[in-house]
Amino acid sequence: MSDQTQIRRRTFLQSTLAAGAATAVASFVPATALGRQGATAPSEKITLGVIGIGPRCTYDMKSILPMGDVQCVAIADVQASRRDAGKKLVDDHYKNADCKLYRDFRELLDRKDIDAVLIATGDRWHAAASIMAAQAGKDVYSEKPCGITIADCQKLADTMHAEKRVFQAGTQRRSVLNFQKAVELAHSGKLGKLQTMHASVYVPTLDNTWLPAEPTPARDVVDWNLWLGPSAWRPYNQQYVGGKWRGQWDFDSGARLLDWGAHTVDLCQWANQADNTLPIDYEPTENSIVCRYANGVKLVIDFLQAPFGDRAPHYITRLGTCPVRFIGDEGSVETGDEGEIVASSSTLQKQLDGTKRVRGLDVSTHARDFFDCMRSREKTAANPDVMRRSHIACHAAAIAWILKRKLTIDPVTETFVSDPEANLLRSRPAREWAV
Repeated sequence: MSDQTQIRRRTFLQSTLAAGAATAVASFVPATALGRQGATAPSEKITLGVIGIGPRCTYDMKSILPMGDVQCVAIADVQASRRDAGKKLVDDHYKNADCKLYRDFRELLDRKDIDAVLIATGDRWHAAASIMAAQAGKDVYSEKPCGITIADCQKLADTMHAEKRVFQAGTQRRSVLNFQKAVELAHSGKLGKLQTMHASVYVPTLDNTWLPAEPTPARDVVDWNLWLGPSAWRPYNQQYVGGKWRGQWDFDSGARLLDWGAHTVDLCQWANQADNTLPIDYEPTENSIVCRYANGVKLVIDFLQAPFGDRAPHYITRLGTCPVRFIGDEGSVETGDEGEIVASSSTLQKQLDGTKRVRGLDVSTHARDFFDCMRSREKTAANPDVMRRSHIACHAAAIAWILKRKLTIDPVTETFVSDPEANLLRSRPAREWAV
């Protein structure tokens, strides 16, 4: 680790530590019959509002818009250019001009005719917007990471239960076939007893450098105050709203470990049948964080120096982004976003050959699960409890890396054992904001 990185981490720690409820079910009437020739009657469609429509949301919407039983009726975004682009996308699909636009998402939440929201803002807003949406009686699909602190994730999950809302975390790889098959193999016992799992993440970072101040645009062009929301105030710079917020501690989550970890650690949680718990020990090394579960299974969170380059030695490069590997005492399996699955023996491989290859970014099945669960009121694939445990595991790993020491967490109380400094990093001060 460079001297500069050590100084940055030490400075960050000094500054950070110093600073340191039930509603009725969804308002739509569940569809019990389809209209003529399979078309869903307008009165039975799920009405959807979108909060934050950048590149990722646009990608999501291209899977959601063709769903005949869902109608996007409103978009909220603090940037006028993104609002307008989102409306064009929706109106062009439906061949009308009905999609309403809002600068302030709270106006969208006030609408009683909206059943659900898709939240795809920057990370800083995911938890607060999800909580406010649930309290407004909406079901919620939130892009990951769903909270930038442990406390955020806890409050989000608790609110979804208290408000009796359907919630889906945008960890869509739980709904992608090759990842499902790999997890299924781990569950089947055909790998033998599970020993070690590998989850890939970006190399962590603790950058929190302010960009040069620029004149703040008119509110209708970019509502900078609302963009910041609960984050610490800093002066406007166009690069932030263009995406340069990533990697900034004030706006991002878990030293960037959750960018991929929200997916890869989540898949390892699932493979270890640990959705109701999380690893108890977290020990940082130069190139990874080694975690251990109470059942003895080891989870290695590997830092990939070049996420889109060579992934050796733990991963097969051609398998693509977000690779995971499950190792038992009788065999192993590995997969990634390209959809291919590689097993350690020809016998295991034969059971996987022929699996349809779907890219890991695809959200169609995951979104479909959310909307189906809205009607059934059943748990989604990435429900609040699943999200809570996998996200907290990522955050705990990040805190261990920040503090450069082994940490132990109580999986019941979700607090660090005998470490007040680590527990201070379970939350962050939230800015008082108003419009």
